Amino acid sequence: MFQQIEKSIAAAVAAHIQIRYGVDFPVLLEQPKQTDFGEIAIPVAFQLAKQLKKAPRAIAQELVAELPPIAGVSGLEVAGNGYINVRLDRGLYAAGLLSGDAAASAPDTAGKIIVEHTNINPNKAAHIGHLRNAILGDTFVRMLRAMGTEVEVQNYIDNTGVQVADVVAGFQHLEHKTPADVAALIANPGRPFDYYCWDLYARVSSYYDGHPEAKQWRAETLHAIEANQGVEAELAHMVADAVVRAHIATMLRLGVVYDVLPRESEILHLQFWATAFEQLKERRAIHFETEGKNAGCWVMHAEAFLDSGATGEEADKIIVRSNGIVTYVGKDIAYQLWKFGLLGKDFYYREWVVYPNGHRLWVTTDQPQTATPRFGSAARVFNVIDSRQAYLQYVVAAGLRALGYTKEADRSIHFSYEMVALSPRTCVEMGIELSEADQRKPYVEVSGRKGLGVKADDLIDKLIENALREVDARHPEDPEEKRREVATQIAVGALRYFMLKFTRNSVIAFDFQEALSFEGETGPYVQYAAVRARNILRKLADRGLALPDFRSALGREAFARQLAQEDLWQLLLALSKVDVAIARAVDSGEPAHVARYAFQLAQSFNNFYHGYPVLAEQDPEKRVFLLWMCDYFRSQLDRTLAVLGIEAPEYM
Repeated sequence: MFQQIEKSIAAAVAAHIQIRYGVDFPVLLEQPKQTDFGEIAIPVAFQLAKQLKKAPRAIAQELVAELPPIAGVSGLEVAGNGYINVRLDRGLYAAGLLSGDAAASAPDTAGKIIVEHTNINPNKAAHIGHLRNAILGDTFVRMLRAMGTEVEVQNYIDNTGVQVADVVAGFQHLEHKTPADVAALIANPGRPFDYYCWDLYARVSSYYDGHPEAKQWRAETLHAIEANQGVEAELAHMVADAVVRAHIATMLRLGVVYDVLPRESEILHLQFWATAFEQLKERRAIHFETEGKNAGCWVMHAEAFLDSGATGEEADKIIVRSNGIVTYVGKDIAYQLWKFGLLGKDFYYREWVVYPNGHRLWVTTDQPQTATPRFGSAARVFNVIDSRQAYLQYVVAAGLRALGYTKEADRSIHFSYEMVALSPRTCVEMGIELSEADQRKPYVEVSGRKGLGVKADDLIDKLIENALREVDARHPEDPEEKRREVATQIAVGALRYFMLKFTRNSVIAFDFQEALSFEGETGPYVQYAAVRARNILRKLADRGLALPDFRSALGREAFARQLAQEDLWQLLLALSKVDVAIARAVDSGEPAHVARYAFQLAQSFNNFYHGYPVLAEQDPEKRVFLLWMCDYFRSQLDRTLAVLGIEAPEYM
């Protein structure tokens, strides 16, 4: 509702300026620096002053005196040298919230957005760094959908890359396993198959370090996989599919779901890359090198993207190696063209899994199918990829520009983020041995290649274990299944909130104790505020009383009387700005803003909880009003938590 009032105020002021001064002028609104200045500030007089050659304060006074009444506004005041402060009609505002006048966000008509996130190499178990990617991407999707935007969620599967090839080489050359052996291992693992591959990948990497000549295994395996021929290709499909199933299950534990899994194998087999390759050669976007260190390679020269800050030969990017193997960035250019519907080709799709809520996840295939959905052809694309890949993302966009797709290149957005490390005490808790030097560091980096890291499922399990100890201590009488459900909700809330509360350009040092704390800026603190609101309403029911009929008991005048109390008005105003918080977070590309908003709501409600014993209130009108505030808070915080992908438990 606050958004609607802002829009109506801006429109009314702009219309009056056009009539009064003959000027078309965009009206921007601000948040006053102090709450006693009102709810909205209009600085337009400062912007008009130069054009009208008049003092800002004089312009502001004219506007305040002459503006026609604006619905929902109780008063306009000139402040300082020319600000116009807006005071809302508190009773009317609250009555509008109660009656449902706060309309839902209008559908976004700017076209479909594709958000590509998670993108874990399907060669080993997911680790803690992948969780930040998935949680950021999933939350951004939830934010967009809350604004009425059509969003397609993609999780790109690099099933023909170096990492998969190394695991296949490990099965063949280190473990001497046949496809039948690997199939049996997948069907009846002594331990999760993605964990098995985690260790095998580390073994292969270590073997290469001691036996450089063995890297020939990688080249031979990559050729076979790209050609889709031989035992290597068969093993690659088996390994990648089994590991992807494990990844999907891991992410579902956090409420992360996808619409489609585009696979790199189909980009090759369906000639996506071949088509893009011909276009790149035809437009002379890439060049064949005949001498120097890149002899025999197809290269995109640095001139195509000099403003990236890269200079000289080092910035030239190999698209096809001298051995004929396409690099990641080459295949990604083809994939990006398809996302925008520019390739003239499409995948075939088959159903991969049906989620518990009935949502269907599709995967690409090179085999024709009947009656499958269509994906791609987006208006904008967000690629959630860590900041270390910024240069490669820039090269992909440069490839689109070189092909003449400047608009699409501009709408191809790298949604970057920094790495996730671990606090030293969390390393100890997870059983990672640290040197004395590492113990003194503020955070410890991990390495999947070396097998040093925290698997995502292990981290989630440990969080649940720690949360369960607290739940068991507080609610020993409840059934074990219920206690575990609550502990899982707390653990997932703690993890998601921790990953979201930092801005994307911040390095995170994950810490168990900090994440699970019931105090401070944490998921459990926010969840606890929601539980408290529910408890008030539950206690009312325990006394055999139902919630009042708020619409008949509370009108504009009653609201005005109750909201004369400034702290209650400020709380209600904050509660009503969920849509504003989400819109501003989308505009800035920072899910952290929604997390911060949720925390501030929880703080405000906890102050309300301690300051107003709702059920003990003797004044009938005030008691009904306070109950409505509790119920409205519950619904608004539930909405905000849902955008963050966090559930409010039944109890804490």
